[in-house]
Amino acid sequence: MSKTYYVYIVANAKNGIIYIGSTSNLEQRIHKHKLKLIDGFSKKYNTTMLVYYETTDSAEAMITRERQLKHWKRDWKIGLINTASPEWKDLAI
Repeated sequence: MSKTYYVYIVANAKNGIIYIGSTSNLEQRIHKHKLKLIDGFSKKYNTTMLVYYETTDSAEAMITRERQLKHWKRDWKIGLINTASPEWKDLAI
């Protein structure tokens, strides 16, 4: 039985501040973002809306992809989000 890993992007508003993270339990992690239980950048900037995520069955691939996305230009990240959710609706609802 394989495990699923996630790379995700949360935002505070459409075209607003974004945060990129990774986890093996997306539902739990987004719940923590929404309750502001994760100290740091995400809590400070209120990034609680899940606007994009990808799945993989490899922890190594998850970490590699997260690092890749974090080094992308902002315009590229916005384009990626727009492909999944042009209105930037919260995918966790």
